[in-house]
Amino acid sequence: MATLFRTVLAGVVALVSLGAITQQVRDQGATDTEIRIGNLMPYSGTLEIFGQIGKAEAAYFDMINERGGINGRKVRFMSYDDLSDASNAMDLTRILVETDNVLLMFGSFGTPDNLAVRKYLNERQVPQLFVASGDQDFGEPSAFPWTMGWQPSYREEGRIYANYIQAFYPGKKIVALWENDQFGRELFKGLVQGLGDVAHNIRVDIAYDVDDQHLDGHISILKQSGAEVFVFAGVPENAAKVIRAAADHGWRPVFVVNQMASSIETVLKPAGTENATGVITAAFLKDASDPAWREDQGAWHSFLDKYTKAGGKDDAAAVYGYAAAETMVQVLRQCGNDLSRENVMKQAAALRDYQASALLPGIKINTDHFRPVEQLRLLQFDGRSWQPIGDVLDTAFTGSSGK
Repeated sequence: MATLFRTVLAGVVALVSLGAITQQVRDQGATDTEIRIGNLMPYSGTLEIFGQIGKAEAAYFDMINERGGINGRKVRFMSYDDLSDASNAMDLTRILVETDNVLLMFGSFGTPDNLAVRKYLNERQVPQLFVASGDQDFGEPSAFPWTMGWQPSYREEGRIYANYIQAFYPGKKIVALWENDQFGRELFKGLVQGLGDVAHNIRVDIAYDVDDQHLDGHISILKQSGAEVFVFAGVPENAAKVIRAAADHGWRPVFVVNQMASSIETVLKPAGTENATGVITAAFLKDASDPAWREDQGAWHSFLDKYTKAGGKDDAAAVYGYAAAETMVQVLRQCGNDLSRENVMKQAAALRDYQASALLPGIKINTDHFRPVEQLRLLQFDGRSWQPIGDVLDTAFTGSSGK
């Protein structure tokens, strides 16, 4: 465990001396010169690709610091590697709060890890903001007023795919291959709930582990069902393997892939763009590798050229981190000199129609339900770029239900 404690991203902790700033209210983690923010990411292990989220966030805060900080204060972003393990997450969160004295926890990755620390953070009244998970449990302000999600829920994403399938492929046979964890279960549950009375059209579904070495065998089984629609929920690397494997088997169903496994650069190109043409997803972020956003890419690539810790320029996880950090900075700017934890939560809950630069056009952040992004846009890959299908969708239209 000791090695985990020191996995602080280099270059983020440097402070610049500033003149005295008049300050009204502040809690632990905020001084006249700095704001300390805690974060946990899987920088190693089976989910290390999502560590790019934290690297992009660190890079974004570096950029903000170079530009003078937030209301004159520099951000000290303390991000540790929890290996995507809930017990590590609890130990490291205690260190961040009780030893490193962070003002808040921001953007930590994963459902189990964040659920493991939620009760602790709420009891200590430490903001747990913009959790990097689409689980519905991170939008319950009446029970956990110090915890706020960020992205649309996995279950609502699954319902949107169900509605799309019913509208465009009514009566068609469906198969699903979903990751055997909270994320995969929630998305598949949403798919089933969304299909309702026609859920029997799902002829076969297979749950698989993220490091499963038998994806080709699963494809063979799913193909035998004769399905025309294939819903995939998993990590980017496996999405690419599955799309290519289906083509190798001479099977070309309509592919529906989850938003975090839809990058042109890291999923569709490795799968073969000829195999991926026609793939459907529901997204809220721009794809940095999509030529449709060429003008935006100039600013994005310039950012990553200078702040190279964010890794690949076309990584969807890095775009996610950039957008989340931009939203966090907006909240802290709204706080002014009142950096009490209570005011941080108040300002986080007060975002209305805020559009971070990496969000798709028409998608805005509203935090009144503690689920900042509640909109998605259906997209279809045409072999080169993502093309929108219809209008922006509010996930409320899917009829959110209880657990």
